[in-house]
Amino acid sequence: MAVPLLDLVEKALRVAKQALGNHAGKPESGGLPREAHIVAHWIRKEEEHTFTELVDRLGLMPAVCDRLGIHPEALPDPTTSYHSLDRYAMYVWRALLRASAQQLRQSGHAVLDSTFFERKQASQYYLQRRNRRVTTIKATTLTDTESLAVLDVHCCIEREHDTKAGPRVVRRNADDLRDVVADNGFQDWHTEYELSAYELDYHVHHRGSKPMAMAHNALNRTKGYTQRWMAETSYSTTKRTQASALRSRFWYRQFREIVLMFALHNIKKTIEKL
Repeated sequence: MAVPLLDLVEKALRVAKQALGNHAGKPESGGLPREAHIVAHWIRKEEEHTFTELVDRLGLMPAVCDRLGIHPEALPDPTTSYHSLDRYAMYVWRALLRASAQQLRQSGHAVLDSTFFERKQASQYYLQRRNRRVTTIKATTLTDTESLAVLDVHCCIEREHDTKAGPRVVRRNADDLRDVVADNGFQDWHTEYELSAYELDYHVHHRGSKPMAMAHNALNRTKGYTQRWMAETSYSTTKRTQASALRSRFWYRQFREIVLMFALHNIKKTIEKL
């Protein structure tokens, strides 16, 4: 799903400025505009570059540098882009994801599902030295069934159960939703009771083969439960068009990297393909 790079940069700049609001532009201490740092990360994810490769490639793209406000003869150091990932809190990256989803038409019908991303490791020696045993990160997402836009994401490293992570994602977006479908991993009567207070329909697949459960599942299928596969489509597209393994070494940076991947997925859907 290749897209013109200049179109991607221009669309990403508008989304970044929308998410940053009054904080967009250059900081008082000087340097690059805040939105330029964010767009540079999107370019890095799209082209699968390291931070050093990103600076080298930007020097060969004067048109991109012009739109980002970067002088090709005075490129920032790779460590500048590296540390810019830490500069903004997680709620800023969530705002970027939300702003990217707003570029697509939203139907109010959403799918709640989870996927896993591999943590790219340097070597077994590094794993033993850092005492690191967790090899994947779980991401629980809310995906629009019509546009396939990822509306929100919740990341965890401790294998939080779906019945705990799911309500958090739905609760943050309840005002914009009409109904949500989910598989039996999210089935919990506490969750169903809580979400009923938000005036949205929660269609979750029930476990077991008792007549009541089978009747409930048959009713869900008539109300759009079969659209749940849309979430798998968005996961497949994201992982096929971008590097599915997370390059960052620290868990909080990997959370930001996952949000960037889904935001880039949303933006690319608004751009005409090559």
